[in-house]
Amino acid sequence: MGISRMNHAVLYVRDARRQQRFYAEVLGFSTVIDHPDGAFVFMRGPDSANHHDIAFFTIGADAAPSEAGQRTVGMYHIAWEVGTLDELVDVRERLRAAGALVGASDHGANKSLYAKDPDGLEFEVMWLVPADRWGDEENEAIIRPLDLDAELLVDARLSSGGGAGS
Repeated sequence: MGISRMNHAVLYVRDARRQQRFYAEVLGFSTVIDHPDGAFVFMRGPDSANHHDIAFFTIGADAAPSEAGQRTVGMYHIAWEVGTLDELVDVRERLRAAGALVGASDHGANKSLYAKDPDGLEFEVMWLVPADRWGDEENEAIIRPLDLDAELLVDARLSSGGGAGS
């Protein structure tokens, strides 16, 4: 089977245009397709080569909140990847300013921020640690508090050729 990666996600939301504004203003996504009456919006991440990474379909303001993981099955979250820790710090500040940031975790092989969109749907923005730094944590389910300032120092030291003891 030739599956190579996830291509896009499609979400039912109360108002596709409200999601469009949030994803554009907070995460820098651009609009690819925008239905004239707001029935749907297709968007692409700022550094994505994909046609679209996410689409939103409006189902109306009276839609009940998602109960996935509480009373129903459903998706927990989708994760967006950034290329550097500095970009993750920038996203953290943008999410904080928007009042959307709900958590942050160090998972060993990745450093993650958790946020909620205007409909309360959770998403993750993460930085994938270079594979040569995973060590034994590659095969562990790790959830530690994330200290981005300390991670920036470690990353700078390791990226400049300094070892663990430097």
